[in-house]
Amino acid sequence: MSTPLSPLVLAERSVPRYTSYPTAPQFTPTVDATVAGRWLAGLATDAALSLYLHVPYCRSICTYCGCHTKAARRDDPLEAYTETLLAEIDVVARATPARRVTHIHWGGGTPSLLGPERLTRLVNRIAERFDLSAIIEHAIELDPRTVDEPLVEALAACGVNRASLGVQDMNAHVQEAIGRIQPFEVVATCVGLLRKHGIAAVNLDLMYGLPKQSVEDVVRTATLAASLSPSRLALFGYAHVPWFKTHQRLIDAATLPGAGERLEQAAAATAALVAEGYQVIGLDHFARPDDPMAIAAREGTLRRNFQGYTTDVADALIGLGASSIGRAPEGFMQNAPDVGAWRRAVEAGQLSIVRGCAVSQDDVLRGGVIERLMCDFAVDFGALAAAATGESHALDDALPDLEGLQRDGVLELDGRMLRLTDRGRPFMRLAAAAFDVYLRAGKGRHSVAV
Repeated sequence: MSTPLSPLVLAERSVPRYTSYPTAPQFTPTVDATVAGRWLAGLATDAALSLYLHVPYCRSICTYCGCHTKAARRDDPLEAYTETLLAEIDVVARATPARRVTHIHWGGGTPSLLGPERLTRLVNRIAERFDLSAIIEHAIELDPRTVDEPLVEALAACGVNRASLGVQDMNAHVQEAIGRIQPFEVVATCVGLLRKHGIAAVNLDLMYGLPKQSVEDVVRTATLAASLSPSRLALFGYAHVPWFKTHQRLIDAATLPGAGERLEQAAAATAALVAEGYQVIGLDHFARPDDPMAIAAREGTLRRNFQGYTTDVADALIGLGASSIGRAPEGFMQNAPDVGAWRRAVEAGQLSIVRGCAVSQDDVLRGGVIERLMCDFAVDFGALAAAATGESHALDDALPDLEGLQRDGVLELDGRMLRLTDRGRPFMRLAAAAFDVYLRAGKGRHSVAV
């Protein structure tokens, strides 16, 4: 019998984050505007839609950033981008008979850089082309350093009811190391403005594994964040991928915490947030027990998509803006990542889809198993396989890897019932990877597991 692997070895393994399956490295140009057009045209008139609008601009680029964004120090690019988004809303509305929108999410970049007037124009155009009467959640990602009262007033008037604030770390020396100076008072003022204008659902995004960051720094950040009583928090591990995001080369890799300290940081921050009354949600989220996400987690209805953990159960996700990813029942579709190529397609009256992935029955089954594992910490993959294919052993190719993880103490197997141990929860992506036939074939390069 082989010797169990240490947590440090497990933490340094490279695996996807599984916000989709198949994952983005499997997207190809075989899914283009024509294919995506057929998928959108095939949606039922009463299908529930989720809209994701990507705004790839920030005032400056933080060195840790892994998002698809660029610096915009003038307003000209923002105005041009808004005009193209307005046109794209029209293109998408013509492409599908579905009209009922239940979720809207603005991401970036810093989507609030568009400002009150442009955001209002865009929401009004969406309301003209789609039915917003059934909206459950209208969320936006915000940089607290760029938020003022006129912006918050406009967001509230547009129907925004949840805001996610990028915080990352609240220690001055870490902020300096990542190029993002953002004192606690700036975050607190932003939270106060949101609540003043009725946007009570506030998320805070935190990070561990940053340069010059210690366990004590992470705990201090988590405690200060909890003092603002957000309804949700996310705690992401910094992904150092300088081969993909070249600005990360500005970070001295020697100042990054090692695998052991990353494990300590994640565990210590989790303990601090649990002590403050937050419920652990999946891999990296926390929520107040009365928050819809916590309720969904307890009821087994939590979902996972490109925004991470979500309560969104819409039939289709439509991406708007450069690089946005959408999902139809038939598969995934991604807009041109280059703003110029995206704009040219939209101005020609076409969808800007340039790549994607049609999903097979096997993909849907494996994706469902991965989603339930990452949301529920457990999954009966034999039962799901039997329901989908009539064969409970359809996913038994995962067993060798799962049995290895069982020896390592990450999970327990009872036949085809898989349950993560408390010790193994930080390594859930390794368990998910056991079901990933594409990863097994060696396709794609990913960040470390913890």
